[in-house]
This record gives sequence, structure tokens and C-alpha cells, in this order.
Amino acid sequence: MSEIHAQMKQAVEELFAAADNLREGDIVVVGCSTSEIGGRRIGTASSEAIAHEVMEALYPAVKNRGLFLAVQCCEHLNRSLVVERACLERYDLQQVWVRPQLHAGGAMAMRAVELFDAPVMAEDLRSFARAGLDIGGTLIGMHLRRVAVPIHASVLKIGEANLVMARTRPKYVGGPRAAYDEIAPH
Repeated sequence: MSEIHAQMKQAVEELFAAADNLREGDIVVVGCSTSEIGGRRIGTASSEAIAHEVMEALYPAVKNRGLFLAVQCCEHLNRSLVVERACLERYDLQQVWVRPQLHAGGAMAMRAVELFDAPVMAEDLRSFARAGLDIGGTLIGMHLRRVAVPIHASVLKIGEANLVMARTRPKYVGGPRAAYDEIAPH
């Protein structure tokens, strides 16, 4: 478990180093298969202990930066997300009525419900997330703003699960005559 915590902590540091355009109130989305972290097939061995370790490394880092964390549920809940009520209201997200369980929503969503100040369930993020972590092939891309840019980090796995991280940037428009600022706008 300590290795999972250390890997996650390093991944979070690298995410924030690469996604340096994040501002207070932005959304970071995480999709996480605790089954995959434990070396099993996604959805077959959800682990509250693994979710605890992952969230202990992730949630304080997100919260301390004034960001919102959105925790994606599994496909059995149509990849709805646990968010803070303030996030739901700020981004005018559609609330849905469901309570994540170990095998319908997953251990990470259950842990988010325990940790968040005012947890609510959102149908989706309407592509408002500015950065994200996909741990174990959970398919978070639908929640990210365009254009998603992969983050090439030194941490490639959390436990046995593949890790893919992304940040976002505005679209380039204008063609060959266009000029772009060195720093991408928020």
C-alpha cells in the first residue's frame, strides 16, 4: 500500500507540474480502477483499501490548490461523477440520484462520498475538466475540455494499473498567418 501511495503522490506532482495553467476552481477528474491497481481485471476486485491510499495522495493536493476533484464512477453508473455541491453549482452540472457502491460506482467513488464536504452526483462534467488521471483504462476523455494533451510522466503505473494523464489547452485557430502567445490562455 505504501508503494501505491508513493506512486500516486509522484503522479500528482507531475500532473500539476505539467498542467501549470490550472487556476482556482478548475476541475481535475480522476477515473480509477482499484481492481486494476491490484492486478485484477477492471470491475472484478474493487478495493476500499486501495481507494483510501489513492485518495490520501490525490485529494489533499487537489483541495490545497483550490481545485475541484471529480471522481468518475464505473460504467454501471454510466460514468457519472462524485463532485462537491459547489462544483455542481459553479458549472451548472446536472445532478443525478444514485449512491455509489463497491460494485456499482466503485471504491474510489465511495471514498469521495466519505471525504467531500458536500458530495453530490453529477451526470457528466460537460467537458469542463482541465486535467485528469485515468488509472486502469477507465476512459475519462469525455470529461476533459478540448484539446487534451497527454502528459508524459515518469510514473507509468499505479500498482499494476496503467496510468494516463492529460492536461488541456485551447484550440489553435487561424492557420499559417496566426501567431500564438507563448503561454496558453486559461
